[in-house]
Amino acid sequence: MSQSLYRAYRPATFAEVRGQEQVTNALQEAIASGKVGHAYLFAGSRGLGKTSIARIFANELKVSDKDLYEIDAASNTGVDNIRSLNENVHTLPFESPYKFYILDEAHMLSKSAWNALLKTLEEPPPYIVFVLATTEATKVPETVLSRCQVFEFKKPAREGLAKLVLDVSKKEGYTVDPSAADLIALLAEGSYRDALSILERVLSASSDKNVSRENAEKATGAPKGALVEALVRALSEGDKGAALVTVHTAEKQSVDMGLFLTLVTEYARNVLLVRHAPELRADIQKELGESYADVEAVAKAEGSKLTHKTLIALLDAASMLRYSPVPALPLELAIHGLSE
Repeated sequence: MSQSLYRAYRPATFAEVRGQEQVTNALQEAIASGKVGHAYLFAGSRGLGKTSIARIFANELKVSDKDLYEIDAASNTGVDNIRSLNENVHTLPFESPYKFYILDEAHMLSKSAWNALLKTLEEPPPYIVFVLATTEATKVPETVLSRCQVFEFKKPAREGLAKLVLDVSKKEGYTVDPSAADLIALLAEGSYRDALSILERVLSASSDKNVSRENAEKATGAPKGALVEALVRALSEGDKGAALVTVHTAEKQSVDMGLFLTLVTEYARNVLLVRHAPELRADIQKELGESYADVEAVAKAEGSKLTHKTLIALLDAASMLRYSPVPALPLELAIHGLSE
């Protein structure tokens, strides 16, 4: 992997873009109808493809590299930078139908810089297209928003991120267990870029071409699946002592308690789905891969204490976590409450 996976698999056409059809369809329609606007604002969290789609848009408009300008607003926040841009806007394109400006991290511009840019947005030359990309649309002045076509980028579902991980792994010659892909998708927190960055780390640490859940845990520092399973089994058996010991073990291993709690909650949820919704078992098995057998065993255990009340207690613990001076305490309290 001489090139980063994110760069290697960055979409080059609208057809290659995943999960942002509400943006790509509208842009393609604008191109087809000849009704291209002069200013667009792409809003959404990091790693969703805002800049990549802006580049594809420019390419589809036949904009050459000489007429494509990418500006990092975080490094060019001042009014002088925007005044220089405003002067360049009024020169004709070198060899393209448009001069295309991508202003990344647009929310970082100063108030005076916004005021300077506003004049150009109000009366732009007919050959100008601006794409302002931002992770914080609320910091963009209303006067600017009103002069842009605003597109909200959606965070992908975890299933979509896991599929991306599996697809890219296959192209790279690796076989990744579905449960490992699901873990990577969880850690990516809704970012395509982060999913591929984490995957790259996992593949780089792999000793062969087969990547298990355990390999992914080691490479990312995620809580071991054995710990998650141990806690859920203890909750299922109503063994408060074993449950508390497991939490203590996780704490001693400096496990991120928020991530641990998320994984435990999801494991318990899957147990209940397998138990009460047989029609979902095939989908869950496909998603969990090698981990499914353990989930099914807990789901079929006689006299299990694992119920919907367990999930409620775990969710309450998650909501308390951010305010707790001791990260493990909310989970310990949940365990005490379930055993009463």
